[in-house]
Amino acid sequence: MVMARHGYASSPVVDGLPLLAEPEFWAAHLVDLYDDALVESFGVDPADVEGMLERLCDKAAWPVFRIPLPGGHSILVHYNSGEEYTSTDYFIVHPDWWTNELVLAGTDEDRIGPGLCWAELAALLHAPGDGEGVTDPHARLLLLLPALGDTDVPAEAVTLVQEALVAQGAPDDCAALARHLLQGHPMWGAAPWRYDGDERAWICDGEHSPRKTPLGEHLPDSRRAALEACLTPAGG
Repeated sequence: MVMARHGYASSPVVDGLPLLAEPEFWAAHLVDLYDDALVESFGVDPADVEGMLERLCDKAAWPVFRIPLPGGHSILVHYNSGEEYTSTDYFIVHPDWWTNELVLAGTDEDRIGPGLCWAELAALLHAPGDGEGVTDPHARLLLLLPALGDTDVPAEAVTLVQEALVAQGAPDDCAALARHLLQGHPMWGAAPWRYDGDERAWICDGEHSPRKTPLGEHLPDSRRAALEACLTPAGG
């Protein structure tokens, strides 16, 4: 069963997992993060990318991707195709409190983001989880990249993104594309992050970020601790 975002329970969601095997998916999913001139850096035909974009914007089939995390948590990447536009939401759910979902980012008119700092995203790549979903670290990195927006991305991030692109079919010489993809979504760009030891959470200074306050601060202490364990690596 495909899990839909709360509020879209009756929407035409479909499992997006099969799309990850199609090389043109990544150029389509990341289309907002790079200039048109870089599309061929993915090693795919631009015409095929246009075809994939049409599939992602299909009003009759909204792809949803699940990234399983420890403790029963999941990050869902949820395409929403309304009458006027298609947006993509990134949010955390748990089967015991899915109505209190935590939005990380969203590309609708409210432009919510960034929702992840690099330290969190890097920690999520190999995080174990239960059930079906996206488990490959390269696919996880590229799938969550639009939710990233961090002014303090280390040099190793370029290498990791480049390796992920190559693993998905891009030419070896795609470092320029990798650097471009790490600049942040144009809706919110990159922003400074800091780890608050008292709140046990990463805090973002971005104007549109939902992380300006501690993630899950409204949750009971036990759920907040579980959320921290699954998502937030220790601050340095």
